[in-house]
Amino acid sequence: MKNLHKNGIAVALLAGFMAIPAYAKLTNEETARLGKDLTPLGGEIAGNKDGTIPKYTGGLTTPPACFKPGVEYCDPFASDQPKFTITPANVGKYKDQLPAGAVAMFQKYSTFKMPVYETRRTAAVPKDIAETVKKEATQIELDGFGLSKRVNSTTPFPIPKNGLEVVWNHLLRYLGGGMARQQVSAPVRPNGQYFLTVVEDMRIFNQNMDKPQENRLLFYKERVLEPASMAGSVLLVHEPVEQAKEARSAWQYNTGQRRVKRAPNVAYDGANEISEGLRFHDQFDAFNGAPDRYDWKLVGKKEMYIPYNDYKIGEKSHKFDEILTKNHLNPDLLRYELHRVWVVEATLKPEQRHNYSKRVFLVDEDSWNIVWTDNYDSRGDLWRVSMHGVVQYYDALVTSSRFSAYHDLNNGAYSMEGLDNDRKGTVMFNQKGKLVDFQPEALRREGQ
Repeated sequence: MKNLHKNGIAVALLAGFMAIPAYAKLTNEETARLGKDLTPLGGEIAGNKDGTIPKYTGGLTTPPACFKPGVEYCDPFASDQPKFTITPANVGKYKDQLPAGAVAMFQKYSTFKMPVYETRRTAAVPKDIAETVKKEATQIELDGFGLSKRVNSTTPFPIPKNGLEVVWNHLLRYLGGGMARQQVSAPVRPNGQYFLTVVEDMRIFNQNMDKPQENRLLFYKERVLEPASMAGSVLLVHEPVEQAKEARSAWQYNTGQRRVKRAPNVAYDGANEISEGLRFHDQFDAFNGAPDRYDWKLVGKKEMYIPYNDYKIGEKSHKFDEILTKNHLNPDLLRYELHRVWVVEATLKPEQRHNYSKRVFLVDEDSWNIVWTDNYDSRGDLWRVSMHGVVQYYDALVTSSRFSAYHDLNNGAYSMEGLDNDRKGTVMFNQKGKLVDFQPEALRREGQ
């Protein structure tokens, strides 16, 4: 590994590729770094030596003048121009700061490119969220694959000491307590043809429910609006905090059968139908669900070019015919920046089964969003690549993906999720939920 960045207690993690042992919970001295040399969520405040990554100054916490609440999240950096563009012709110059999947995309597609812009560290959370992270940091511990002594922290391990801790930071990261949206999914076939599926989904975290439940992380509900042949289908998920101890509960309402049934395959590598099988259920939101089938190794921290501040592609003026180009998203609408990321490698345990034998995750140090994943097949060959372009939702102080794109390197197809360009309105944060609306008995009513 080149360009690995060493930081405080992470020094021991960056030497070699040995499995990471269990560590004790953080000390008062360690958590005192939060707000000093580390951001409130554990990122490094300092920029890098050559100035290509700037100092963290608090993130983007004020909406720009162009913002139209409830209409569109405009690009606060619309006047920025690319500093340079990585193409198949010059990728060798930058490959040490690119994920393996990006290099493979350049090798496979002559039309793929990465316009690189000025790095802007926009991630920020509300003050009370940051205070809770610091307050609980000295008490939270890993308990097998789960957590113990967590109350409300959205970043249980701001100074991670192993790969599983980083993954938990992603799973629990602050998303406004509850979010609701209409969004579009589109599998794009190798010949460039695609179709759109419109879904309305809600993801309400346990603390935002009227009746919080024991061992519940969140409640998720997804209703298909278009096309007409699928309209009315509903998916409901009750997501536990500790899924290795209590399995995820999922139900589906099928309009053709007019019945509600259990959906045990909505987990791990169960194929997602809307994506035409181009992503598995545990790839929603980059990674979700139980981590028990893998060994998690924290490789270290590295400076890499990743999709970041991708406001442009979500602007209402861009139509899907312009966005969904053959083999990959229109690169002229994307923005890449140099950021420090935690590199986490997940290796399938010998006794477990999954279609991915290895997965490499890049996790943004400032927000704990997974921004890129390289997925390997059972032979150890790179098979699928997913990218998740994050933005700062500046009015809600939430950093989350604006889109997700899942690429199959074998057949040239990909699936896009998350955009709402042809929808009225935007994602809504700070949503509340009623437990009665997230019960299987409510699905038939939702589907009608």
